[in-house]
Amino acid sequence: MVFKYWYNYRPEGVESRFELLVFDPRNEPFLPLTEFYQDCLGKISKSSALSYLKSLLPFFGWMELYSNYQGKRIQWDDHPQVIREAFETYLMDEMACKIRENNSFFLVNRTNKSPNTVNRFLSALKSFYKSLIQLKQYKYSNPLVNSQSILEEYTNQTTGARKGKLRMPTVAGTEDPIPHRRLTDSYFKLVNEEWRPEIIDDPHLPYRIYQAGKKVNWSLREVVIARMLFETGARASEVIKLTIGDYRTRKSFQEVNTFNKGSHGRRVKFLRFSKDTVKLLFRYINNERIILDSFNRNFEALPDNEPIFLTDSGTPHNYNAWYYHWNKAMNKCEIKLNPHKSRHWFVTTRVNEIYNTSKTKAEIEQRKSELIKYVRWSNSSTIEIYEHHFDEQKHRESHDRMLEHMKKNEKEYVEQNKRKRKGKSFLPSLETTKEFKIDDKIQEFLDGLE
Repeated sequence: MVFKYWYNYRPEGVESRFELLVFDPRNEPFLPLTEFYQDCLGKISKSSALSYLKSLLPFFGWMELYSNYQGKRIQWDDHPQVIREAFETYLMDEMACKIRENNSFFLVNRTNKSPNTVNRFLSALKSFYKSLIQLKQYKYSNPLVNSQSILEEYTNQTTGARKGKLRMPTVAGTEDPIPHRRLTDSYFKLVNEEWRPEIIDDPHLPYRIYQAGKKVNWSLREVVIARMLFETGARASEVIKLTIGDYRTRKSFQEVNTFNKGSHGRRVKFLRFSKDTVKLLFRYINNERIILDSFNRNFEALPDNEPIFLTDSGTPHNYNAWYYHWNKAMNKCEIKLNPHKSRHWFVTTRVNEIYNTSKTKAEIEQRKSELIKYVRWSNSSTIEIYEHHFDEQKHRESHDRMLEHMKKNEKEYVEQNKRKRKGKSFLPSLETTKEFKIDDKIQEFLDGLE
């Protein structure tokens, strides 16, 4: 038996206030996590709520199987100090983090073995106890909230230079200004968290995913969405929530308008995809979708505000319903791939193409600028990480050519010595006395070597 916590969505036709149920390793309903997910709905997006839940499931399984406090297994509703003991051990043993105590809180440092989900896990567990306290199911204070820390921070920011006096107003100009930053009440603070995109340069990745979908009988809807993800670099929600009007408002039949992260639904960017995907899209709208539409409307008859993609029950498609089919395909073919990685694959492929086909540095810079505007990064410096990857790749290629040349010279040298021993003619020795001028930049580099 696989010892883990898991969840399942509420079956159609079943009445329940829960959208999903979480089960423990004995396949019994586990209400604390079920209640937590339900409480998150309406406060954060469904995809974020599900992401939080998924990051907590391994921890609860570990806590039941491996946790230890004074010879006993730790329970989720134990005293905050006990929960923190379990949390600290889990971060070190299971997430390969380094923990350092700093006054009244702990600093969490990720290592190169730590997953990218540490920050999400910290936020999820803190949110879990916040929900259970509000639901009156946890009788203590939040184990992940350090009230002492925020009190000290507040005291430091309000105490003035004059002994026993409060700070003077900023406009007075008599005391150094305090750097503006949000007070944090987290007991565990991640101190080296820096988001870095993943470099995914497997050229066959999209086709592996399409084949995985074929094995689980993806409908045309899932095929079109998957193709759009890899061909456009969009986030899944930006594709799933497209409307008929998003397509009609573009001049090109290969493009759609869509929203961006933080645009609050405003259509601020466009996506471009292949002609083959356009054909599949129209085949879906006028065949598969028309059956699910309550009025059996084809593309021409649909109003602009109608969603392009529908669920099997005829309602607007959503991330959770779509992810079920994606995850089913990944599990079937034993592929570990978060759908967001299609976005990383797209950018990796585009940057590679820019460097391979551009003829001048000016052309590279122009095309990079175009990509940045298309992807709509909030920080344009993100592309530097991808560039760094290809700088390294170019070095590998050049280095391989050098090694091949060295191998060839080695063979020539061995062959030369064999012929010399046999008294036969041999390759002329290398001329070492010939003078040549070293480039100034190379000379500067040589001088700087230690």
